[in-house]
This record gives sequence, structure tokens and C-alpha cells, in this order.
Amino acid sequence: MNIQGLQKMTLLDYPGRVACTVFLGGCDFRCPFCHNFELVVGPLPIAMEESEFFSFLKKRQGLLDGVAITGGEPCLRRDLPDFIGRIRELGYAVKLDTNGAHPAMLERLLREGLVNYVAMDVKNSRAKYAQTVGLPAIDLAPIDESIALLKASDIEYEFRTTVVRELHEDSDFEEIGRWISGAPRYFLQPFTNRDTVPNQNLTAPDAQDLARYRDIAAHHVQHVEVRGTD
Repeated sequence: MNIQGLQKMTLLDYPGRVACTVFLGGCDFRCPFCHNFELVVGPLPIAMEESEFFSFLKKRQGLLDGVAITGGEPCLRRDLPDFIGRIRELGYAVKLDTNGAHPAMLERLLREGLVNYVAMDVKNSRAKYAQTVGLPAIDLAPIDESIALLKASDIEYEFRTTVVRELHEDSDFEEIGRWISGAPRYFLQPFTNRDTVPNQNLTAPDAQDLARYRDIAAHHVQHVEVRGTD
């Protein structure tokens, strides 16, 4: 497993845990607002070999208690279950970030008890999904399946949406709320620009829009929160 990045400590990426964040490159989406677009398309830089990463984890036992795995899209990696299994053997809890497009891998990780927490992106309402992920068309059946898998699971999970002024409006959050109805938590996080974002013309929603979107989704989801505005 080649690793494209490592944040050695974070209090934000894994709720309730002191964790490190591992970045795995490659993704099947081309979201125009992606913060990690340099990890989406090749050639992918190798920041750390697997052996070096596990040496790091062994040295941090007792200091860290979690590992957040993000990307890119980690579920593209066929060796992800083995990679996570080795992390779990060292006593760490594992959080997975995923776009939900690979339900077979997600199902295996859930079935084998490899992940403790999953954060799945729900990019937009169904009609706008392809546009939002930067593709000409998309089959949403895998997204539906991943949502259902998480809702039926007994692990902690969240759904989340990066909110972009040019891509989202009130009706989208009514639909997303209905889509994930019954989920325990849903987070809205405002888009923030950086020089690696593919579309530099995108902007963040204002606080009033975010609050309104939160209230719309809250008709369907138990806990809805705006995150990342501090």
C-alpha cells in the first residue's frame, strides 16, 4: 500500500479521538470543489511506504487512539481490508471516509468488523449528482446501497455534504434529508477555496444559507450540524 500523505495528529478528523490521518490517492469522482485533487489523478506522489507508516503507528501507541483513512477514495484499494486489519491489530480504532460508490468494499469492511466509524459524502440531490461529482453521468444505485448499508449497521457513522453556493439550493437539502432519513447525524461543511481546487470560480455559501439548509434537512435527520465555520 503506497501512502500519498500523513497528518501525524488531528483532533478534528476522527470525532472523539486523537488520531492521525492517512491519505490514499486515486478517485473515480472529479468533484470541481475537491481539496485533494492532486490525489485524484496520476501520477500519484508517494509520501510514505507502508513499512514506514506502521513503524510510525507502533511508536505512537498510547499517544494516538485512532486512524482516519481518507483520499482520494480509499475503497478503490483492493488491499484496503488487509491494510486496516494491520492497523486494528495495533489497537487503533479506524475511521473511513468514502464517497459511497463502492458498496461491495464497504460491505466487506462492515461485515469483517474492520471499521469503527464511517463518514460518507452525499454530494447533492439525485438530479445534480453527476454535475457535482464532475462526471457526464452516474449510476446512483451504488450510492443508494452504501446509504442502506450504513443505516443498517451497528457502527457509528455520519453523512456529510460539502456545500457550494453554485451547486446547492434549498430543494437539494430537502431531497438529501429524505434520502438519508433515519440517519443519526448529518453534517454540512462549507466549501473553502485553495489553490488545488479544480474550479477556482466556486464560492462558499453564506451563514444564513447554511443555517437554512440545516433546518430543512433537520426535518428528516435526527441531528444536523454545520461544521467547519470557525
